[in-house]
Parts: sequence; C-alpha cells; structure tokens
Amino acid sequence: MKRKELEDEIRNVILDSVEMDGLSAADLAAERPLFGEGVGLDSIDALEIGAALRKKYNIKFKANSDENRAHFYSVSSLADFIAANAGLTLED
Repeated sequence: MKRKELEDEIRNVILDSVEMDGLSAADLAAERPLFGEGVGLDSIDALEIGAALRKKYNIKFKANSDENRAHFYSVSSLADFIAANAGLTLED
C-alpha cells in the first residue's frame, strides 16, 4: 500500500471521529502534531480516533500512555504504527 493512501485513510478516520468545526484534511499534514498546539485535538479525540482505528485495521493499542502518545503524534506516526501492526508494507 502506498504511504499516501494510508495517510489519507487515517485523515478520513480522524475527520469522521472528531467534532471540530472547520477541521479539514488539509489541516492534517502528515508531520503536523495532532495534539496541543498542532491541530489541537484532545484526549477524548484520541480515544475516539483509537476506537475507530482499532475497528478499521483490527489493531490494538497498549495501555502504555507514553507509547500511545508517540503513535498518536501525527498522521505519519499513526501510519507507521498501523503498518507495523496490521502487516502492511508501505511504499513511497
């Protein structure tokens, strides 16, 4: 699977999972931080996104919050995590 395709799928999952006025795919650049001063998502958004990603890709997140913080840093880091845990090979 091409990296861009997976990143686009993740963007769509995020947009479908969170309620943030004015948020669009253009706001979700691959390396832009999703939380804090980046996109501005919060911990409730992370739970909703995580649940949607678990369902879509049949993956599991560990209870370790530090690891999850790293996985949820950006669309790109989520793509890396999903690829590694769903057995996907990413092409550039």
